[in-house]
Amino acid sequence: MAETRHVALLVETSNAYARGLLVGIKKYLVTHPGWSIYLGEHSRQETDLSWLDGWRGDGVIARIENAETARQVRRLKVPAVDLSAAYLAPELSCVETDDDVIARLAVEHFAVRGLRDVAYCGDARFGWSVKRGTGFAAHAARHGLAAHEFRMEHTRHLAAEREAMAGWLLGLPKPVGVLACYDIAGQEILEACKIANLAVPDTVAVLGVDNDELICNLTTPPLSSIQPDTTHTGFLAASLLDQMMSGRALAPRLHLIEPLRVVTRQSSDILAVDDPIVACALQLIRDRVDDGLPVEAVQRHVGLSRRSLDYRFTQVLGRTVHEEITRVRMERLADLLIQTDLSLPQLAERMSFSHSEYMGVAFKKFTGKSPGEYRRAHRAR
Repeated sequence: MAETRHVALLVETSNAYARGLLVGIKKYLVTHPGWSIYLGEHSRQETDLSWLDGWRGDGVIARIENAETARQVRRLKVPAVDLSAAYLAPELSCVETDDDVIARLAVEHFAVRGLRDVAYCGDARFGWSVKRGTGFAAHAARHGLAAHEFRMEHTRHLAAEREAMAGWLLGLPKPVGVLACYDIAGQEILEACKIANLAVPDTVAVLGVDNDELICNLTTPPLSSIQPDTTHTGFLAASLLDQMMSGRALAPRLHLIEPLRVVTRQSSDILAVDDPIVACALQLIRDRVDDGLPVEAVQRHVGLSRRSLDYRFTQVLGRTVHEEITRVRMERLADLLIQTDLSLPQLAERMSFSHSEYMGVAFKKFTGKSPGEYRRAHRAR
């Protein structure tokens, strides 16, 4: 009988991201049993780990967010894997969400909606938030967007923090897309918009990170959010630790896991374009995304020739009418592949493709993966 391995998890249970990591670790244990888990209740910034006193274990998976936690993990002198972007224990392997990809997805989310001004609300206490802010500014510059930033101080009472946010939001050019470093901050931005009497999403479009279903659907309006691949992150961390506890020497390495997708809800569901003809055409494309809408139908709807309409689209969005229809249609198909169990022929019928093979060719050209490969990759993760 295999020897039981005693593993401590220094991962908080108070937020959706951390709970997703724990789900990934549990998923690994389903096919690799034999671990005895030691999990204590603590917060992200908790440094009192006295509950580990006297513990004699075989390995640790930890979110090392401060120097004291790093010291205590080192004190245990067992194999360990870090799950924090703070990188306070560089001698350990680290598995973390790719913050630059989060920043890129956010900028792209705002850019395709026609927003020319974007902003970032960050929390300087956390390395991952700082990295997201840096990446957000860089990707905004590449898209030719003006970027602004607000840093939460946490030295004020919550009401005072919201008032400061409201003042910052009032001073931004409008309309503006705001990326909150995580969903709790997104909730605060939405509340600050109410204080400042700013319409969401028409004046301020808000996007969070973590896709905490409870928080995102409790806000008014519901909060759009970037969904990280926490299950895969936790699973990989458990796999690395298992290898080390089995005696395999692994060189310290940073493993970056890309987020899954942007989950669009009402808080960022905006089409911010100055050209009323383009705005009208975009609304038709969104409303009839499942209908296989041809370019000619859009032309008739707005009363312009294809050449004139393509010129307007290119000036405003940087892409033609056909390219925009394809983008919206493929994003809708990707969402259905993840969220439903519909077969490819059923999806082709629902999305008004003549047959599933044609749908597959179009989707692979857009994403680099066939519909089946895309679904399997996301289901596996």
